[in-house]
Amino acid sequence: MRGIARVIAGLAFVQAVCSVQAAPLLPASATPNGVPAQTQLQTGIPLITNLPPGSQGQGKAPPSLPSNPLPPPLGESDFQRLIFESTGKKLPMFGYSMFANVPSTFAPVQDIPVTPDYRVGPGDEVVIRAWGQVDVDLKEKVDRMGSIYIPNVGSVNVAGSRYQDLKTVIRDAIGRNYRNFDLQVNLGQLRSIHVYVVGQARRPGSYTVSSLSTLINALFASGGPSAAGSMRHIQLKRDDRVISDFDVYDFLLNGDKSKDVQLLDGDVIYIPPIGSVAAITGSVRVPAIYELKDDVDLDTLIRMAGGLSTTAGSQKVEVERIENHKDRVVADFDLDKTGMKRGILDGDVVKVFPISLRMENAVTLRGNVIYPFSDNWKKGMRISDLIPDRDMLVTREYWLKRYNVNPKNLASLKEENGINWDYAAIQRYDWKTLKTNLIPFNLGKAVLEHDPSQNLELEPGDIVTVFSMSDVNVPQEKQRRLVTIQGEVANAGVYQAKPGETLRQLVERIGGFAPDAYLFGAVFTRESTRKLQQQRLDESINRMEMDLQKSSGTMLQGAKDTQSLDAASKQIQSEKVTLEKMRALKPTGRIVLEVPPGSNSLKDLPDIALEDGDSLYIPAVPSTVGVFGDVYNENNAFFYRSEKKVSDYLDQAGGATREADTGRMFVLRADGSVISSQTSRGIFSSSFDRMSLMPGDAVVVPEKMDKTPIIKNVLDWAQVFMNMGVSIAALRMIGII
Repeated sequence: MRGIARVIAGLAFVQAVCSVQAAPLLPASATPNGVPAQTQLQTGIPLITNLPPGSQGQGKAPPSLPSNPLPPPLGESDFQRLIFESTGKKLPMFGYSMFANVPSTFAPVQDIPVTPDYRVGPGDEVVIRAWGQVDVDLKEKVDRMGSIYIPNVGSVNVAGSRYQDLKTVIRDAIGRNYRNFDLQVNLGQLRSIHVYVVGQARRPGSYTVSSLSTLINALFASGGPSAAGSMRHIQLKRDDRVISDFDVYDFLLNGDKSKDVQLLDGDVIYIPPIGSVAAITGSVRVPAIYELKDDVDLDTLIRMAGGLSTTAGSQKVEVERIENHKDRVVADFDLDKTGMKRGILDGDVVKVFPISLRMENAVTLRGNVIYPFSDNWKKGMRISDLIPDRDMLVTREYWLKRYNVNPKNLASLKEENGINWDYAAIQRYDWKTLKTNLIPFNLGKAVLEHDPSQNLELEPGDIVTVFSMSDVNVPQEKQRRLVTIQGEVANAGVYQAKPGETLRQLVERIGGFAPDAYLFGAVFTRESTRKLQQQRLDESINRMEMDLQKSSGTMLQGAKDTQSLDAASKQIQSEKVTLEKMRALKPTGRIVLEVPPGSNSLKDLPDIALEDGDSLYIPAVPSTVGVFGDVYNENNAFFYRSEKKVSDYLDQAGGATREADTGRMFVLRADGSVISSQTSRGIFSSSFDRMSLMPGDAVVVPEKMDKTPIIKNVLDWAQVFMNMGVSIAALRMIGII
């Protein structure tokens, strides 16, 4: 695998040396602007850089670089589709992706050294500098006869000379006429050569490439083999002879370029059809479809796939095989010496399965513990060995919450799970019946008391689960209940209620009320009630939304002109906005305690059983009564007087406005209850206007609204919202008051 990484990392260098562009073989009539079908591609020819400092020559870059169209998609073979139908996986053809991202252009490259064995030929530029008895500063191209002309020396034949011998050839020629001179010989712009890529190539055609190019360079330029082309028998033909039989797998898997020969003008690169193939999938490092070469056994195929992965099972593999182009059969190959030498045939699909997740010698602890883990099983191991002390049962979340809890809100600890000491369980798998058995035990007796009847012996593979009290409901007397008591009480704080303790008993235990306590205005909230209120509120709003959808259609259909249609649309949009605001309302979970007005006696506090998370707030006696809604002096509070009635407070607020809906006025009592003008008759001897109020009460005067079905529902649900603990501020937000 390291060899593959090194090869892939070197592709940039390979493509740089390539410096080629391709043109497909097309008829002359298909070429634009009369350009011949055999389009010569502009190439930047590398320069030689072994010149004295400051004397490097500059190569001539082409005036423009035509676009190099991307090769066509590789496509999907029949074998790939068969594998997908069999395994559900799309396996790639190994190695073909290397040619997938061929650059759209090959930029000119400079400063690439020429190899010592490079053969000089017609079109190459020779750079000569001589000083001493003779003075020469010359750049001369090798002509078609293979010669260059040196003034005062004559023609010198250099074609066929190796680059490492070129200086000697020229020195000998100059030395026939001169003595005592120094000489430097280099190559400048190199010649271009024409090669052909044919057969099963992704982009066959004629290519003009640098004379430094090799077989691999031309493969990259042509996009490599097509899906039907071989990766293992790519032939380089010269003068009707096969010069090299190149195996791309040797290059990819081993970094072997020994058969990557330099190209000469007129060379033909032939890519034959793909040979036999086999696929390997599952727990190997490089799952793919591999082309087979000669006789291949299972060991060779696995090595081509990078070997077995860490999670591979070591017993056997499954081989799907096509027999006589008719039947598909399945065989198992053992992963031993004999099995690894079994032959792989064309069309085989090898599946390597992962190792079993079963841990042979381990027991696992999970659930309400410090962290889940597996421990090494030992013969005679028991519960107390797996859980040696109670510290193992304190969760990480507990410590995080304990050290980050707001001191002002200790009740937030209510979400912690205390351990259920009465019940835990062992999950044990019976390998004979292949069934899972659940074995319960008393955790407290096993861990704290080491009771032999509960401190059960463990077996390999056992999973011990520790539960919290919230996972499995325990009796009331064993549940932990944190209750917050605030306000006008003798000792405010967060208290843990005793088993079966009621609200009245807890307040009495902490010292009762303070002298200024206003019991009628007590606010008692419960989490379970809040959740139920939220559920009912959501259901109510959903019903109202359905009513809006029904009424919207009726309103729009009843519109007779553009003006009425526009008015109906605006009203529908306004009602949708109101519903969205309603969705933002959050019930508080408040429960009306029904304390008699004016009472401050502990015996009038309801004797209800406490739950975890309950909260009681006792305010001081307020001195005002509020008036809200459509009155002339809105949002004012007025001093409470025992003799004053509802009408007196309304008068102080300037009375109801013309837009007020006086038939739907209501009073929000300090204890959380609601009394409306529609329901007060029959309850009190006087009318709603003559009703007496208590400190902290609020009179609400709603606005008149169109009696469309949706708005009627909003008004009807106003009292429901109030009973759910929704505040006046929330009602003002949605526009009811």
